[in-house]
Order: sequence, then structure tokens, then C-alpha cells
Amino acid sequence: MLIVALTGGIATGKSVVAQVLEELGCYVHHADKIAHDLMKPEEPAWRNIVDHFGEKILNSDKTINRLKLGAIVYSDNKERLFLNKVVHPLVFEKKKEIIKSLKKEGRYKIFVSEAALTIEAGLIQFFNKTVVVYCKKEDQIKRLMERDQINRAEALKKLESQKDPKEKMKYADYIIDTSGTLKSTIEQAERVYRNLILDYESMQKKRKSQTKK
Repeated sequence: MLIVALTGGIATGKSVVAQVLEELGCYVHHADKIAHDLMKPEEPAWRNIVDHFGEKILNSDKTINRLKLGAIVYSDNKERLFLNKVVHPLVFEKKKEIIKSLKKEGRYKIFVSEAALTIEAGLIQFFNKTVVVYCKKEDQIKRLMERDQINRAEALKKLESQKDPKEKMKYADYIIDTSGTLKSTIEQAERVYRNLILDYESMQKKRKSQTKK
């Protein structure tokens, strides 16, 4: 199975690309969803986060108020690093468990990990191929403001917490620009999928050749 990182800045359109790849037959692992699950009351990350930030970040039902937590971590680099240090290793372990299980089943050729901070977390070497999604900064700001219902200053604060898009692109095997139309994004995703299939087939041939030796 080819292990692929699908990454890029917040609100660049990774979810659209992930949906296309999923529809084409890839197994897509949504890191953000796994992180949400790990932060539910009494789950592994929940206690560490509450112990550190205090119960002021909780809703009445003890769930973590992500807006309150976000306001803290996007304003303080140390707090953001603490949160990432708690959550990222747990998400990575879940990812490895799923990959191990899928390899045994043998139903998928391509595993795609959709995660915004793969590069920032220092996990890029784990993957066979990396797909970086990006768009023009103004498009990204607008999308983020609309998606999270925040103002421009808050959107910029979130963007500044992540690695510069040009830096991310240095790690890319494939790049998808979502600045254009939805049709253009879908076409690029489909093209990347075809290339990933070729990468998978090339990897399989290489392994068979090594086995024969």
C-alpha cells in the first residue's frame, strides 16, 4: 500500500481533494477527525489538555470548547506547541494502527492521510509520497473567514501559526492549486490520483524484484 500525505495550509481545499481521492478508491484518514475523537471527555488527550489549560476551556457537558482553546493556542506559540505535543503523537499512533490493519486486509492500494500539520509535526519522512494543496493567500483568508466566522485579523493569526506555503511546497511530490474553479481542483486531484497509481505500481514492481533477489 502506498502511504501518502495530503497536506497544506488551513482552508486551502484539502477536504475537496480528499473527497475526490476517496471517491476514486483511496482510503482517506482524516487526522482532524481523529484528533477531535481523542479530545472527547476522558479520552487520552482530554485529561492532559484540561489539566494544562484549566476547566475554563470546557463546555457545560465537559467537552472542550474548541473556540476557547483556539483563541488561546493561536495567540501563544508555547501553548500551541504544547497542544500539538499532546495530540500529534496520539493521532500518529492511530494512523499506524489503521495502516497496519488495512495492509492485512489488502483492499486498498493507496492510503491518504489528510492533515494540515504533517510537515510541521516532523512526520513527512513516514510517507512514500506527499501532496501539497495551496491557494492564493487572499483566497485562503476569505475561505477561512467564511468557514470559521472570524474576522480578517483572527484569520491572519491562524495562518501565521503555520509554515509558509512556499516552504511546504519544497516537500511536495505533487502540488494542487485550488485558487481556480472547483472543476480545476477536481481535475488536478484526478491527475494526481493517476500518478499515485503509477507510483503504487512502481513500488510493487520494485518489491517483487527485490524479493526475487
